[in-house]
Amino acid sequence: MSAGSRQVRLQWRERLGFGAGDLGFNLYWTTIASFLAAFYTDVFGISAAAAGTMLFTTKIVDAFTDPLMGGIADRTNTRFGKFRPYLLFAGVPMAAAAVLTFTTPDLPAGGKLIWAYVTYTAMMVLYTVLNTPYSALSGVMTASSQERTTLISARFFFAFTGGALVNKFTLPLVEHFGGGDDVLGWQLTMLLYGAIAAIIFCITFATTKERIAPPPMQKTKPLADIGDLLRNRPWLILFVLAMVIMMTITMRAGSAYYYFKYYVERPDLLPNYLFWQMVAYAAGALLAPVMTRFMDKSKLLMLLMGIVGVLSISFYFVPKDMIWAMFTLNILISLALGPKSPLTWSMYADTADYNEWKNGRRATAMTFSAATFSQKLGGSFGSAGMLWVLAAIGYVANEAQSGASQHGIALLQTAVPGAFALLAVIVTRFYSLTGAQLQTIQEELEHRHEETA
Repeated sequence: MSAGSRQVRLQWRERLGFGAGDLGFNLYWTTIASFLAAFYTDVFGISAAAAGTMLFTTKIVDAFTDPLMGGIADRTNTRFGKFRPYLLFAGVPMAAAAVLTFTTPDLPAGGKLIWAYVTYTAMMVLYTVLNTPYSALSGVMTASSQERTTLISARFFFAFTGGALVNKFTLPLVEHFGGGDDVLGWQLTMLLYGAIAAIIFCITFATTKERIAPPPMQKTKPLADIGDLLRNRPWLILFVLAMVIMMTITMRAGSAYYYFKYYVERPDLLPNYLFWQMVAYAAGALLAPVMTRFMDKSKLLMLLMGIVGVLSISFYFVPKDMIWAMFTLNILISLALGPKSPLTWSMYADTADYNEWKNGRRATAMTFSAATFSQKLGGSFGSAGMLWVLAAIGYVANEAQSGASQHGIALLQTAVPGAFALLAVIVTRFYSLTGAQLQTIQEELEHRHEETA
């Protein structure tokens, strides 16, 4: 690595190759966020309470696998780099686990629940094996904070594009492949998604390059890496922030199915509603690097989450027959949420630099693995909380809902995510790693690496 290579400006081929990877991941992630809860209650055939508890308790496994995978990836050394090889070899096992998760076995209720626990856990472990190195890759392709924002904006443009396609076409694909048999339809749909994702991961492997390495003499243990993170105040704030925002996003996505089927009583509107939601997310992600030229990342994030909170709470008061208002507010909320992902992931890369500057040690994958765990924990809280609320208000699958149940479903789609968005504004106020400090950190790190070279 030559002096000055840390601040490299990436070519669009590499930006797009990296970004395309998250299209592959969102063939899984968006399917889980938008449809897994409904699949478990309305197709697989377990209760909302049991599904909620299952989604929550499996996060215990993630509490260990995420930092474990981060430690393994940071200590991986191959001719392909530390992080890229996992994209090449783990795609097919991930696809197999996803198909099994969306398979409904001919078992009694207890056997089905065990199947759900085992297959969902296996899918999320393999997701960690793939996604942790992929996320860390953005932290070692360039050290430029603005370039990272552009790179991660490309990532999330592809992520939300993939999400839009999933939301638009998943239910029609289930119908097409199943011919009225949803059990078969879900299996074949996930087989298609898995094959596409595995190919995309190979493309990302082939088009990217790792440029930033830990200090040459660095020798640390995974527990020391975790200790560094726990003393990294900006990272801790981001951990909480990402969890809260993911609860906002997951609750909006997961409750939309119930909102349109049981509250609006127009399930035919759901694919278009979720499609335009993701299109707006993608547009917002593309705007992130433009907006950060005029406003610091943390201040911009506070402004955007405040807008999300106000609009989401306003959404609650929209009558169930005012479809145009639902779609308009959904697009505006999603447009404000879109920059969140490029902003927070770019900020995670900055906290990895902060850790190296402060402690003389770099653990990029550990930094991102714990961030991924925060996202998954927030997603789990969002999905599980939604299902527990549905169980508490008397939800019964595939039947007309009571007035109290309809009211609860409306809150889950509107005001409750809005409250979490406003909580995110409060958390962001404590983040202090701003532009001036980042500039100083990058200059000092560049000087250290020049001396080492």
